[in-house]
Amino acid sequence: MAPHIRAAFWMIGAIVSFTSMAVAGRAVSFELDTFEIMFYRSCVGIVIVFSVAGYAGTLGQVSRAKFGLHLVRNLAHFSGQNLWFYALTAIPLAQVFALEFTTPIWAILLAPLVLGERITRTGAIAAALGFVGILIVARPSPDALSWGLGAAALSAVGFGLTAVLTRRLTRTETITGILVYLTVLQAIFGAIAAGYDGDFMFPSAATAPWLFLIGCAGLLAHFCLTTALRLAPASFVMPFDFARLPLIAIIGMLVYAEPIDALVFVGAAVIFAANWINVRAAKG
Repeated sequence: MAPHIRAAFWMIGAIVSFTSMAVAGRAVSFELDTFEIMFYRSCVGIVIVFSVAGYAGTLGQVSRAKFGLHLVRNLAHFSGQNLWFYALTAIPLAQVFALEFTTPIWAILLAPLVLGERITRTGAIAAALGFVGILIVARPSPDALSWGLGAAALSAVGFGLTAVLTRRLTRTETITGILVYLTVLQAIFGAIAAGYDGDFMFPSAATAPWLFLIGCAGLLAHFCLTTALRLAPASFVMPFDFARLPLIAIIGMLVYAEPIDALVFVGAAVIFAANWINVRAAKG
């Protein structure tokens, strides 16, 4: 099978995984807060990562040399992921996904601060265009602005910082090391944040399967996306990711009676164009 076709299949897996995590996140939000969700998700991840790494014999690759950088990266991801789970409960799912697509734009803006990379003219144009897309999706006004929109937008900032820090870590760290710190540190963060008020909820029998799905889907989504990018160029892979938007919009309409907002799709198309310009420039 040709690499591009295999990449397309892996992207279908990523789309299904990301969408499943969103649906499961909303399902458990009625019983658990976002910190508790992150704790249990990370516990599932610990079991999976240590089992796979133990079987593959790669646990010895975990190093403490870059612990400080791992700590900052996971604080950024933990913050972004908590805001994302909160946004799932506060605004339509299509809006959450549309604003999440600005993550690469924030990575462009943050790269000079973290990696010392220069913002190119094309990168600046892509960032400006992405900001226009944000305005179309969010439509800021006293009536339209909400905590949910703010959380979704800030979650993309957290994910953008995470992406930049991940790029820096991959210079010296292995995938196993990054995933071990990801799951362990975020389980610790989740336990501290969820238990600070003395009101720590345990999942019910109805919620536990959804938490397991969140843990599995989160890891599987990133594995599928990474595999697809290894098989085919980003310019081929990236458009598949935007198929998440119509899919989640349809699910939101059928399951949660959320109206389909045409302007969300217009804004998402502008954000997609911004990302596409940056990818094409990087390829060239």
